[in-house]
Amino acid sequence: MKKFSAILTASLFLTLLSGCGTNSDTVQNNNETISETDIKVSSEVTFTDSAGRTVTVSDPQKTAVFTASFADIWQLAGGTVSFATEDVFDNENITLPEDTVNIGLLDSPSAELLIDGEADFVILSSTAHGGTELAETLEQAGITCALFEAENFADYLTVLKICTNITGRQDLYEKNGEAVQEKINKIISEQQNKPQKTVLYLRAFSTGIKAKGVDSMTGKMLADMNCANIADAVPSLLEELSIEEIIEQDPDFIFITIMGSDEEKARKSYEDTLASNPAWSGLSAMQNGRCIFLPKQYFHNKPNAEWDKAYEMLAEILND
Repeated sequence: MKKFSAILTASLFLTLLSGCGTNSDTVQNNNETISETDIKVSSEVTFTDSAGRTVTVSDPQKTAVFTASFADIWQLAGGTVSFATEDVFDNENITLPEDTVNIGLLDSPSAELLIDGEADFVILSSTAHGGTELAETLEQAGITCALFEAENFADYLTVLKICTNITGRQDLYEKNGEAVQEKINKIISEQQNKPQKTVLYLRAFSTGIKAKGVDSMTGKMLADMNCANIADAVPSLLEELSIEEIIEQDPDFIFITIMGSDEEKARKSYEDTLASNPAWSGLSAMQNGRCIFLPKQYFHNKPNAEWDKAYEMLAEILND
C-alpha cells in the first residue's frame, strides 16, 4: 500500500463576519445549505502529494479533475469541478455542473483547454501514464497541480482530508470520512472474532484473468476482513494462474471483479480460462456456491464515501 501524508503547514485564515452574536445567515454551496461559519473565505494550504511533491494551493476557482474517483472526492469535499476527463462524464454515478469542460481522454487530455480555460488547480492520478509529465507542463504555465493515489480507504481519507482543508469544509471530512471510518472499523473488528477464511481474488478483463493480492483495492479489503488470500501465500499465482496450485490450496471463497467496459468479454475470459476446466468445478468454493462476482461499483470503482457498504457486503458474503 502506498501511503502519503498530508502536511498542513500554511495558515488557514478565518475571516471575521460582520456583526456580533450569532449569525444565522446561510448560503448555498453544491446544493447544500451551509452556515457562513463553514466557509473559508481566504486560505492557503500546503501539503505533500502522492509523488512526494510539496504543493501549495490558494483558493482555487477553476479545478480540473482526472478520473471519476477524484471528481467524486473533490465534490464530496465541497469543491466544484470546472474541467474533467471523459471518463468522469461517462460515469453514471457522478453528476457534474452543466458548464464542466470535457478535456478529453484520460491518457490524452488537452493541456490547451486547461491553459486557455484558466484552470488554477488540477488533480491528477499519480499512477496514470503521463500524469507527472502533464503536471510539469501545466505548472510551467502557472497552474498548480497535485498528484494523488487513492487505492484503498486509508488513501481516500488522506486525499479527502487535503481536499476539505482546501475547501474549508471540515464538516464534510467528518461526514464523508470519519463517519465512514467508524462504520468500517466496527465491521472489521467484528470480523476479526470469526474464523479466518481462505480466498482467491481474481480480476477478469476482456483479454484474460489475473490473480490479485493485498496490494490491490479489494485484496486489501479482504485482508482487513480476516481472509487469507492464497495469491499472497503463493506469489507465483500473481504471475501466472495455475489450476493445479489453486486446486491444491482449495480456497473457501473465490471472488472475481470485472475490469474494463466490456463485461461480457471479461466473463468469457473467466469461462474460457478457468470455468471450462472440469477440475475447476471440483473446488470447494464452486461446490458450495462461493464463487462470487463482486459488483463493479464497490469493488473495481472506488466507492469513496460508500466504502463502508463494500465492507458490509463482504461481511454478509463471508458470514452467510
